[in-house]
Amino acid sequence: MEIGISTFAETTPDALTGKTVSHAERLRQIVEEIKLADSVGLDVYGVGEHHREDYAASVPSVVLAAAAMQTKQIRLTSAVTVLSSDDPVRVFQQFATLDGLSNGRAEIMAGRGSFIESFPLFGNDLNDYDALFEEKLDLLLNLQENEIVSSTGHFRLSIPGRGIYPRPVQEKLPIWVASGGTPQSAIRAATLGLPLTLAIIGGSPLYFARIVQLYYDVAKKAGHDISKLRVASHSHGFIADTTELAVEQFFPSTAAAMTKLGRERGWAPYTREAFDDARSLEGALYVGDVDMVAKKIIYLYEHVGISRFFLHVPVGSMPHDQVMHAIELLGTKVAPIVREEVARLKNR
Repeated sequence: MEIGISTFAETTPDALTGKTVSHAERLRQIVEEIKLADSVGLDVYGVGEHHREDYAASVPSVVLAAAAMQTKQIRLTSAVTVLSSDDPVRVFQQFATLDGLSNGRAEIMAGRGSFIESFPLFGNDLNDYDALFEEKLDLLLNLQENEIVSSTGHFRLSIPGRGIYPRPVQEKLPIWVASGGTPQSAIRAATLGLPLTLAIIGGSPLYFARIVQLYYDVAKKAGHDISKLRVASHSHGFIADTTELAVEQFFPSTAAAMTKLGRERGWAPYTREAFDDARSLEGALYVGDVDMVAKKIIYLYEHVGISRFFLHVPVGSMPHDQVMHAIELLGTKVAPIVREEVARLKNR
């Protein structure tokens, strides 16, 4: 059971002070977060790609590379790479470079993206949303398997038997498929035999048990060894010394960020009632003290079947010292509880 952190490098105004950190400062903070996550024994840190003012990391591989030389064990992944609007060759080269700098700790989490800013920015048509991803994922997997690549496609110029360098340290650079929970995404990942990451950020996490079962059923029919396949979850959350303090510190930034996003997408304003409902055992928010968050992760493991958990923190902008303390608690307190219980459950 792997446990880690994911971030979108938010640079929204602080919900309490109104102050906004610069993109440069937030990027440097993320490197400090990754260093801390490594030192407290967390397994993985993921940085999401966005192309808008309120997020600082448009090139996750560069941010992760800055941390690669200052860490020893933690795996470094995008969360996600918006593959539909990027060039798979450059994505592979960036993460192969990261793999070299980190001595074999790089991963790619490829997705279509829930934000669409990158499509017009790089000259892509949203009408090709699905087709772009399918073609570019196919090329990325070709690059994963082969040093000398030949490729033809509709959206990219052909590659006439060219070598792609540098090669990664790992025999195969790990490529995960990220999904918001649609059956189609799970089927795609399963058919290809790729590990799956599910964004469990609303509703009941128990819904995703059906998606995970579908994933394994399809993978088995496709001839893949399901014992080697993995499923991760990515969920919003925060840890403090007490549950009351966690709620007090996390709610303002979460409400501000989700309400702003809701205005863009036609959702209702985010309420304290919705927040508190999501903090229940069967809810999608992992907010509380050490015991509460550990209990919820174990519940997710038992009922959904994940083998990797990302705590996405912060949502919106929070004081950096609060975020660092949450990361410390996740690594030193929550992770040992979860790992011990998962080991017990496997051996019972």
